[in-house]
Amino acid sequence: MEKKFEECFKAISEAKNVTVLTGAGVSTLSGISDFRGKNGFYSNGDTLYGVRKEEIFDIGFFRRKPEIFFRYAKEYLYPMLDKSPSIAHLALAEMQKKGLCGAVYTQNIDTLHTKASGGRVVELHGTLASHHCTRCGAFCETARARAIAESDKVPLCEKCGAPVKPDVVFFGENLNEKDLSDAYDDCGKCDILLVLGSSLTVYPVAGLPGECCASGGKLVIVNELETPYDSRAKFLFRDIAEFSGKMQEYFDLPR
Repeated sequence: MEKKFEECFKAISEAKNVTVLTGAGVSTLSGISDFRGKNGFYSNGDTLYGVRKEEIFDIGFFRRKPEIFFRYAKEYLYPMLDKSPSIAHLALAEMQKKGLCGAVYTQNIDTLHTKASGGRVVELHGTLASHHCTRCGAFCETARARAIAESDKVPLCEKCGAPVKPDVVFFGENLNEKDLSDAYDDCGKCDILLVLGSSLTVYPVAGLPGECCASGGKLVIVNELETPYDSRAKFLFRDIAEFSGKMQEYFDLPR
């Protein structure tokens, strides 16, 4: 094993408190396209279905034209739920089971960390696993919403008839206050923050590495493309699959 990997994993094994932050890069290994990577959602033109791509996840636009979002959800989002955890999800889950890292905070909405089932997972940007009515707040099962969207209709609340919405944080909405507070607290206390597959450009989550550095913690960044925090990372790697495989090997994790 290369010396750089060994030094990184030795530091992780000796740390008292390791927190994890993940982004879309860990799920590209499961066959899910990312948003800001070189082949991601924003890389191929500025518009989709005749509207600006940013509008598809804008809460104001959703309220005006939910049919556009659900067309996108039918084609790109709901299929995420059929995917299986990647080597990265599985390795992190096993690290949690061994007590080698604490909570996994993720920007992803695809539920794959939860499927990997290793320990505490906090989905900072929400999840596709549940839906609620935009008017009365009634719960709607994802399977029902997906089936309706796949018939090219907008899923409506069975109680009041308003559109339902997945529990995903749209532009114009706030992240869950407690989840974000927990993330900042953990990053401020950790010895190491392990960042996998995040561009670290979307705030407020992108501020978490800065919280770690300000408190004297060390950054480990694993991401295909450059991030704004690369120069501050104690360890920097580009290949998530390779890193995850080396981690499995070093810590003797189940494959």
